[in-house]
Amino acid sequence: MFTEVCRADDAAIARAAQLIREGALVAFPTETVYGLGADALNAAAIPAIFEAKGRPSDNPLISHIADWDALEGLISETPNETACRVMQAFWPGPLTLIFLKGKNVPDAVTAGLDTVAVRFPSHPVAQKLIRAAGTPIAAPSANRSGRPSPTTAQHVAEDMDGRIPMILDGGACGVGLESTVLDVTGERPRILRPGGITKEMLEEVIGEVDVDEGVLGMLREGAQVRSPGMKYRHYAPMGEITIVTGENASRHIAQLYDEAKGTAAILAFSDADYGTRRVYRLTDASGELFSVLRRFDEDGIAQIYAEDVPLGGMGLAVMNRLMRAAAFRVIRAE
Repeated sequence: MFTEVCRADDAAIARAAQLIREGALVAFPTETVYGLGADALNAAAIPAIFEAKGRPSDNPLISHIADWDALEGLISETPNETACRVMQAFWPGPLTLIFLKGKNVPDAVTAGLDTVAVRFPSHPVAQKLIRAAGTPIAAPSANRSGRPSPTTAQHVAEDMDGRIPMILDGGACGVGLESTVLDVTGERPRILRPGGITKEMLEEVIGEVDVDEGVLGMLREGAQVRSPGMKYRHYAPMGEITIVTGENASRHIAQLYDEAKGTAAILAFSDADYGTRRVYRLTDASGELFSVLRRFDEDGIAQIYAEDVPLGGMGLAVMNRLMRAAAFRVIRAE
């Protein structure tokens, strides 16, 4: 299959919308990461997403909308007060809400769950595409399953060239991490995946918010995946990542680096001095994380030793992605 990479002008968006209506896949930009989209209401179109990504079918998808009226049919009941307050505060934007599933949603979109994940993205290309297609668009991140998520069209092409017919190039994504996923179906709102809308931001609007134990920990064996991004290993480069925590983390990282067999690198979020060792230092941990994880592969890095990040604000989202990229390989340096 030939994959066309197109600047996201009106003509390209119209062609992309036609592909969506015909049951094909299109990669498109959002403010978080690039998505790999299909018609969310077309049961025959959804399996192609899982095939192109190599994604397990027990991992639910997010349905993207471009106006609130599109919730009709996607969800089974009127949004509750909590949902309405966060929708008014953060939609359109990098927030996905978990609702009870409506009758129009194919089981393949929700991985058989009785809930559905819905997001109203703020990116103008995403909004234009959804409106032009005339249907909600189901879209995970547009990368091969387990790989770092794509924040540019070039990243998408690295993983999806020859697998999908079209990539809409809308430039680099602004947030750089996937959306926050908030479950509003229970008695208390619960973050299933942290992202661009932080816990602190949510609590300013709706009061106390729980954080699911799966955000920074492994799912229990046999546990149901209730949100994208909850699988064991995800967002990972080919090299092995080890996270080092504790007061002596930088000293221990330097020691591990010196003892490494093969090409090693340090992923630093602080200004710790690592001398002449190879350091990838992030000043914007959320916006640059996935790009740097891909650079490790480009540079042939086999061993990556990463500092941890304080959990306040976007730190929770960064550590969620980093823990999964490391397959929860953590060393505490006392």
